[in-house]
Amino acid sequence: MRSINNMLLNRRQLVALGLGTTATFGLAACGGSGDSAQNTDAEQVATEEVKLEDEQEAPAVDAAAFDKALAGGPVADDALIAASAWATKVKEAGTLRVGGVETSTFFSLLNVEDGHYRGFDAGLFQLLARYITGDEANFKLTKVTSDTRESVLTNDTVDVVFATYSYTEDRAKKIDFAGPYYTSQQSILVKKDNADITGLDDLAGKNVAVQSGSTGPSIVEELVPDAVQQQFSTDEEARLALEQGRVDAYVIDNTMQMGAIARNPSKYKIVGEPFGDIDPYGIGLSKDAEGAVDFVNDFLAAIEEGEIWSQLWQICIGDRIGSTDVPAIPAIGVFE
Repeated sequence: MRSINNMLLNRRQLVALGLGTTATFGLAACGGSGDSAQNTDAEQVATEEVKLEDEQEAPAVDAAAFDKALAGGPVADDALIAASAWATKVKEAGTLRVGGVETSTFFSLLNVEDGHYRGFDAGLFQLLARYITGDEANFKLTKVTSDTRESVLTNDTVDVVFATYSYTEDRAKKIDFAGPYYTSQQSILVKKDNADITGLDDLAGKNVAVQSGSTGPSIVEELVPDAVQQQFSTDEEARLALEQGRVDAYVIDNTMQMGAIARNPSKYKIVGEPFGDIDPYGIGLSKDAEGAVDFVNDFLAAIEEGEIWSQLWQICIGDRIGSTDVPAIPAIGVFE
């Protein structure tokens, strides 16, 4: 899983997708190695004050387009439901019990005004509810943190977890994973007017901001050993250094970079292709859930082949960052 390709978006980046003058962090997913690997799974982080000027609210999801995409989702036939004890249980209950979050701007954000969840993960779990029950509204969300995601599955509080949930071998000993449905990597953020840095090789000899505790420092050290790293504790501190010219570039997860651009379209740009370790997001399921993995993987295949996956990405992420470059869909069942 240590290859360089153009698959898109990492979890830790989700952390930067705040609202207004504060950065509300959802589940951050990028972690370092050794003692600094406390964030190897998505971690619930408290809000902190943004120290940068002119931060804007990220553009909202187009609610009408989002709802239309969900309404076009497939519904499993009776034979498919009957072949899975897990799906049969959910359909008989009439509600899909979901472990998730409600503060991740791109992936699962609760609109307090209308009570709807929107975002890439939120779209997927509502599509799964539709696939099983015939109605995307038939779900109940239980908020999870990095400390509770496995427990809500093992104690049967929820049927499934969608929470930018990275697959790891340790987790796979406790629960099962369907998917992956998304992958992420690192990317390079520079000031909008920077013409000197166009990709990874151009970081050699440059001052590069990285975030301590993330995978960024080790990946930059491995791939561009001549870069001069400066470590910062927060995303805001790293971007402030970039704005002030104390560093030439900033390396962290691509989704986090996209969040910065969504709020500051005139300040930054991402250059080059994503790089570094591929971080696959899976859908958490209990090991006791008979037939769950195969059923959910079939669901993923159905929405990917029907192009709803791509539509959902465009609505929840692409349109909000001004991109039509839909990422490659990871191969289902391949986590390594």
